[in-house]
Amino acid sequence: MKIFSPSSQSLSDWLSYLESIHPSEIELGLSRVKAVAIKLGLLAQLNHVILVGGTNGKGSTCAYLEHLLLACDKTTGVFSSPHIIVYNERVRINGQQLNDAAHVEALRFVELGRGDTTLTYFEFNTLAALYLMKQANVDFLILEVGLGGRLDSTNIVDADMAIITTIDLDHQSWLGDTREAVSFEKAGIFRAKQTVICGEPNPPKPLVDHANSLGCDIQYKGQDFSFTAHSDHRWQYQGDMICDDLPVTRLPMTNAATALAAFEQLQTKHSLKLSPELMAQVIADTSLPGRLQSISNAPQVVLDVAHNPQAGGYLAQWLAQQNVGTIHCVCAMLGDKDSQATLGVVSPFIDQWYLASLSCPRGAKASELALHVAGDKIAGEYEQVTQALAAATAQANVDDLILVFGSFFTVSEVLSVATQ
Repeated sequence: MKIFSPSSQSLSDWLSYLESIHPSEIELGLSRVKAVAIKLGLLAQLNHVILVGGTNGKGSTCAYLEHLLLACDKTTGVFSSPHIIVYNERVRINGQQLNDAAHVEALRFVELGRGDTTLTYFEFNTLAALYLMKQANVDFLILEVGLGGRLDSTNIVDADMAIITTIDLDHQSWLGDTREAVSFEKAGIFRAKQTVICGEPNPPKPLVDHANSLGCDIQYKGQDFSFTAHSDHRWQYQGDMICDDLPVTRLPMTNAATALAAFEQLQTKHSLKLSPELMAQVIADTSLPGRLQSISNAPQVVLDVAHNPQAGGYLAQWLAQQNVGTIHCVCAMLGDKDSQATLGVVSPFIDQWYLASLSCPRGAKASELALHVAGDKIAGEYEQVTQALAAATAQANVDDLILVFGSFFTVSEVLSVATQ
């Protein structure tokens, strides 16, 4: 067995070490990680912090807000998870990933300072990200909640602004099996008198009650801000400001609208200025790997990390607008996801299914997914996502669409090969 040394300069060795030192992948709770953060001085003298929670849309909301702030010549740090190909994706400083050496330095700082306190992989990630952002002294820290909110390690920070993107069922074994229970966990990131942006158009009562009890200045989608889609692939944002002629992109408009609502509040507080033309350009230029990402044409191959019913609904809306030949779908999911409901909302738009097993922990077998789609539409079952994609590509015509979705792991398998 290889013995790990904190003097190691290998990020791969560090990540393997982190995976080995805690018995659980997830251990919700703030006491351990907050104690280490205070000991290391990671919570002191932070600049403006924005905490982004929700079921879906967190990553794209972070990205939109990041690029809007960068366009105002502000410096930004973003902590987001999970990564798709490399760990370095988890932290961006001024829109850029950092090299391995920077991450090794941050992880070593946490390791040498934690003493005998146990930390999970994600808790290490959170503390290392805070270290990197403090080192860079960024104007705005944008932290994406990993799981839930109330007990997630990102919630050790008293954020200046909280954002809730959407509320739906996911991670039921941790967060509960009702939208009300989930909303209570998500609302746990709120603080007294805090500015809150709620992008969920139908927020459950526990979230509303908690915001009111804390006296939050909360802005609700559909009440304080909204958006209207036009028929010419343009849309309009309506809030305190009106942004017309915004471009429809592959990231959901609802997440862009939530980010714009947050940006409106930041504009007022920090005297930020951005012309409507530049704002539209930022919206057009913002993208994220694995979110309706096109990696080839003729046939078009599109990747998406959607892995729950709500995200499946966004996919279904997008598929309904596509003018293509046959739609082939490569799908692989984790076994603890609601694959029946997720596949159910997408199924009406799929002509041929290519189902794959995921070999990662908690991965579902292709045969399990096959129980939730029409048997006469199953083109095959495969041991690997790349095998399923190869089969779909062999069958597809140039005007067809191949959709690959179901998990971050699913997209990772494809992109890891595509970028070699």
